[in-house]
Amino acid sequence: MNRIVWLVSMYALIYTAGCSAKAKEKKVETGKFTVTTPFKADTTVTKEYVSQIQSVRNIEIRAQEKGYLQNINIDEGQYVHAGQVLFRIMPKLYEAEMLKAQAAMKEAELEMLNTKTLAEKNIVSKTEQSIAQAKLDEAKAELSLAQLHLSFTEIKAPFDGVVDRIRFKLGSLIDEGTLLTTLSDNKSMYVYFNVSESEYLDYKASKTNERNNVTLLLANGQTHKYKGTVETVEGEFDNETGNIAFRAKFPNPDLVLKHGETGKVQMNVPVRNALIIPQKATYEIQDKIYVYVLDQNNVVRSKNITIKNTLPDLYIVGSGLSENDKILLEGVQNVKEDDKISYSYADPKNVISTLQLIK
Repeated sequence: MNRIVWLVSMYALIYTAGCSAKAKEKKVETGKFTVTTPFKADTTVTKEYVSQIQSVRNIEIRAQEKGYLQNINIDEGQYVHAGQVLFRIMPKLYEAEMLKAQAAMKEAELEMLNTKTLAEKNIVSKTEQSIAQAKLDEAKAELSLAQLHLSFTEIKAPFDGVVDRIRFKLGSLIDEGTLLTTLSDNKSMYVYFNVSESEYLDYKASKTNERNNVTLLLANGQTHKYKGTVETVEGEFDNETGNIAFRAKFPNPDLVLKHGETGKVQMNVPVRNALIIPQKATYEIQDKIYVYVLDQNNVVRSKNITIKNTLPDLYIVGSGLSENDKILLEGVQNVKEDDKISYSYADPKNVISTLQLIK
């Protein structure tokens, strides 16, 4: 009986070993695949930056005199021209002050003429003539001041632009310095966006003129039809974010853009020594990107990588791969971890040239 048990055990062991051998043999014969290596090159990527849109000129229109709002000559959102009267403060008081100043000046002129005549006849001294002249000069200054106060009752547009909300109604009592509305020159717009320190350094190192040309993506997903130009970079980095502000200028002849809008600036950013692989050489599991890397025994091993940037049909690898790693290019879906394969090698330059030219 013990011998029968022993024979059965030996048979089971031999059968199991045979199955394992067959499994190993099947694992070796998984077919022939194409592999390549990452390609290192300088390239450019298009990056998007959240931006703030501002008018080239945006000012507050404030009252310069106190009084009742007598006229509102414009409407909200109206386009106005330089010199156009926007508001009028009731001018009666200032007109009266001007008339009073005019009368005082005429009196001073008569006194000056009389004193001059007497001085020429040596009836009064030259000193009295100088005093009369000083009084005349003072009266002229008072008149000029009165005329200036009267002119302030007419509030005019300093430049062409679009009027914003009007804060008061007719008849409102306005104090000096009261904000009445704002005026925006929207023919051209400034667009501000923040760039990281590393991207700023790559930007400054790039010698191509194309780096200054940017595109504006509006809030509705549409692209502003006029290209912008990066004009300036601020002088300091933000210590909290590590970013620095860029300013681009966009033409806006159709007045589509308004002060205070938001959008996204698309800018070509140079990337030096980028490690580039085809997107088709990767696969995704739970929002993580993997590739199959061949070891020295031609066994495939899955490897998690990070993606720094995306190009059409290509990835720029952030971490997880080196320039010498052999990665599976074709048949990613047909192998599994620890498969041993035979392969043919494809030059990465040739592979990438068939997908997307490096700029």
